[in-house]
Amino acid sequence: MDTQNFNNSTTIIGKDQGYISNIHLVLQNVNKNKIVSDNFFNDNIDEVEVFYPNKMNEVIKPEPPNQVQAFLMPISKEHNFDDTSANLGKGEDIKHKPFIVANTSEATLHHLQNDCIIPVFSKDNEKTIAHQEFIEVVLSAVQKIFPNHNITKPEIRVSHQIKGRIPSAIHKPVKELLEHEKTIYYERMAFIIKVPTITDIVNGNKLCLTIGGVRSYNLENLYNKKSLEKFKLFIGFQNQVCMNLCVSSDGFVEDMRVGSANDLHSKALEVMQNYNAELHLMEMKELTQDFLSEHQFAQLIGRARLYQHLPKSEKQNIPLLNFNDSHINMMAKDYYEDKNFCRSQDGNINLWDVYNLFTQANKSSYIDTFLDRNLNAFEFSKGIQKALNGSSDYHWFLS
Repeated sequence: MDTQNFNNSTTIIGKDQGYISNIHLVLQNVNKNKIVSDNFFNDNIDEVEVFYPNKMNEVIKPEPPNQVQAFLMPISKEHNFDDTSANLGKGEDIKHKPFIVANTSEATLHHLQNDCIIPVFSKDNEKTIAHQEFIEVVLSAVQKIFPNHNITKPEIRVSHQIKGRIPSAIHKPVKELLEHEKTIYYERMAFIIKVPTITDIVNGNKLCLTIGGVRSYNLENLYNKKSLEKFKLFIGFQNQVCMNLCVSSDGFVEDMRVGSANDLHSKALEVMQNYNAELHLMEMKELTQDFLSEHQFAQLIGRARLYQHLPKSEKQNIPLLNFNDSHINMMAKDYYEDKNFCRSQDGNINLWDVYNLFTQANKSSYIDTFLDRNLNAFEFSKGIQKALNGSSDYHWFLS
């Protein structure tokens, strides 16, 4: 690993007034439990855990243009967005449960690059930004933001396969088609990239910094001329106990519209720079301090089911809950049965566990609604927390 030109302070770039907040963090080696020395960036590093002191958010002058800093990175030379080799695959490469299930299947970057055709806008035959190109661009941006950290290979899930065949096979029966005569691409794709050396602990659960995105061709008008294309991108954390994703509003762009891969690269960098990891972690830790009784949880489940059938005029006055009956039923079941986030012996459950029941149920969502519901789970859990403290529109769900 490159060890030159780095410092021991961690810089998290926030979006407040365009300034860079310099946060001096204490770094500990998780395995040896002692302060990490100046030469901790070496090939033998196992893992680094970040601990936040009391003083933070000291405002300093912004960095000069073309210099990007976040977490434990030095100023590094720029990468081309198609350079996807550096530091890739050196992190955790253990087989885990998928971050989304629904009707998805696993895919590899090699499969997307070599076996899938690229859809075009039919009126001018201009190509779309393909799934693999989206992943490569984001991967390059991640490497630019975190050049001194290990980065895992992208975990990719696809759905809604679109099949075709080459012209010479137009009259062949399906059973006689050869592999080279078949064409495929996937209407929807979601992926995540983890930075396993940036972690924190919430309620005994290890969280790992994670970046990912969603692309759905069904949101594009491919029957027209080329226009701005839509993407969803996030940076947040993944709960390593259950592979649930934790997404906050300042780390998620629901409707990113770009015209080229270069635009996509620039906006991906911007999202990662504006993400406030410190605030996100603090808000998640605060969820562990508030509890629902068994009666209150039953009220929440019942109200959540009623919410789906409210008249439109009444629903407009209540905060959004973007989960359907099947999700709510799964949460009720997991309240008793989930080994990681179930109720305690007295029936109480803290809001961190409630939040994870939401994100666990969300794994059954389709790719195109997955990130939106994930964000809604976080916002809803924070709203319930405010309701418990007597100040929130979310009191309807507990009344």
